[in-house]
Amino acid sequence: MFESGAFGYVNVLSSAADAAWTRNEILNNNIANVDTPGYKRQDIRFESLLRNEIARQGRTDSTLDQKVNNVDYRRLTPYVYTDNSGLSTRLDGNNVDIDIEEAELASNQLMYDGIIEGLNSEFSRMKAVLSK
Repeated sequence: MFESGAFGYVNVLSSAADAAWTRNEILNNNIANVDTPGYKRQDIRFESLLRNEIARQGRTDSTLDQKVNNVDYRRLTPYVYTDNSGLSTRLDGNNVDIDIEEAELASNQLMYDGIIEGLNSEFSRMKAVLSK
């Protein structure tokens, strides 16, 4: 990560990309364990951490834009949790719904692609400024 305040937006996008990548791995693991008796689906918590950090700045909207320079990206450490660990609708104790996992995976992939596009755009802007 870049330690300059000018790179705050890049740092936040980088943290979001890391979280989305990790979420892809977790969702793929859930899908791989769809038939494992007793397996409980896992997920990652990141969006709420980002929302709280943006609110800590005193902003009332949760829009991620270049104005997030004061967000402390070190506070955006996502964590994995077991979802509904005590609940299951299946007799074998597994609570993975393959349709939900695949939809979440597709949605997360779109989010990851958007984050990477945002990073690429930001670096293109920086490159344009430096080349003038």
